Amino acid sequence: MSVRVALLGTCLADTLYPGVLKATLRLLERLGCTVDFPAGQTCCGQMHFNTGYRREAADLASAFERAFAGHAVVVAPSGSCAGMVRHSYRRLPGFAGTLPDKTYELSEFLVDVLGVTDVGAYFPHSVTYHPTCHSLRMLGVADRPERLLKSVRGIRLVPLSGAESCCGFGGTFALKNADTSSEMLADKVRAVQASGVEVLTAGDSSCLMHIGGGLRRLDAGARPLHLAEILASTEEEPWSATP
Repeated sequence: MSVRVALLGTCLADTLYPGVLKATLRLLERLGCTVDFPAGQTCCGQMHFNTGYRREAADLASAFERAFAGHAVVVAPSGSCAGMVRHSYRRLPGFAGTLPDKTYELSEFLVDVLGVTDVGAYFPHSVTYHPTCHSLRMLGVADRPERLLKSVRGIRLVPLSGAESCCGFGGTFALKNADTSSEMLADKVRAVQASGVEVLTAGDSSCLMHIGGGLRRLDAGARPLHLAEILASTEEEPWSATP
């Protein structure tokens, strides 16, 4: 199925994790999509919205609408950014855009729009999946990421104890409530360690950054890797679990 899509880069992927964007691009093109990357895109405004700066968030939402004008489908490798556009934009003062109805988190787009679960990936490693709060609770992606992962050849998917518990990041929550966030992170890191896997995956770079930091400080062994990077992996492009 050939679909023309606009790729929402997200702040974290654009500035810290460009590999996530490259993997998303490779994956979408491998599945026959034509991918645009609007150069005028900036922050979706989630940080501003969550900390009470609604006017500033509304300005960013308007800029977002202008950047993606004319695109019928917007895909984001982030449940939190997709959730911001699809749900929170509607709560902004004066917002009357059309993007909320056109924006999809990556796993939603693959399963619901393209109608695929087997994306031709090969990843011979042990993996556990953390369902991020925005993807799980705001977007309701349910088991879509796991259905995609189960179709990856060579993978050994291991259940994560307490998977649906928050990792403690929550954007500015981790800064404003550092002690609580650290305790939540410790629980999540213990669960990842107990799974004994090589790789922890999720659909949000923010949560992977948070949990990955906890894993590295303990030299826990498991490496964080975005869902898109696993789904883009093939036998022709082998990936090593060694950092």
